[in-house]
Amino acid sequence: MARRRSAGLTPDLFSSPVADSPVCGVDEAGRGPLAGPVVAAAVILDPARPIEGLNDSKKLSEKARDLLAPLIRERAIAWCVAEASVEEIDRLNILHATMLAMKRAVDGLAVVPVKVLVDGNRCPPVTLPCEAIVKGDATVAAIAAASILAKTARDALMLELHERYPQYGLDRHKGYPTAAHLEALRAHGVVPIYRRSFGPVRALLERS
Repeated sequence: MARRRSAGLTPDLFSSPVADSPVCGVDEAGRGPLAGPVVAAAVILDPARPIEGLNDSKKLSEKARDLLAPLIRERAIAWCVAEASVEEIDRLNILHATMLAMKRAVDGLAVVPVKVLVDGNRCPPVTLPCEAIVKGDATVAAIAAASILAKTARDALMLELHERYPQYGLDRHKGYPTAAHLEALRAHGVVPIYRRSFGPVRALLERS
């Protein structure tokens, strides 16, 4: 079966030992922020229902991501979004918490893939064959789709947290350590949504 390329990305099943076997792409969002969980997504795209415009979520505008995310959820064979909590990040460290979120996303798929393709240089502890692809979110369509779902899901969660803690400006920076965010953090202190193991938060706690 022919595979349509989308926005110049590699067909998702290029590594599959069986041409029509489902391969899933996996990516995460939120490793760098000071607040909120890290979110991962796993996606099995349907070659019969291609999605134009897929790309690394960081290279897309917010508007483009918001348009693509519902198309991915509608047209994918299977998808799952999962997270690792702030408490798990502080207990495990951000790398291991990210791997945990990725594993949860793969385990949550309604269809079991024959192979897992992960953005980056490390594979999560899944029982399936897995390949890490550096810059995979810019070259493999299923990973790009996963990056879009993870990013939009996490952004939506940060908007919910903004409703609870408007003083921190989470709707603007999504938890990343911008100058305005650090100033707000110094002014209002550390609340439970913050990663206490991250340097700027830990430094504030130690000073107080």
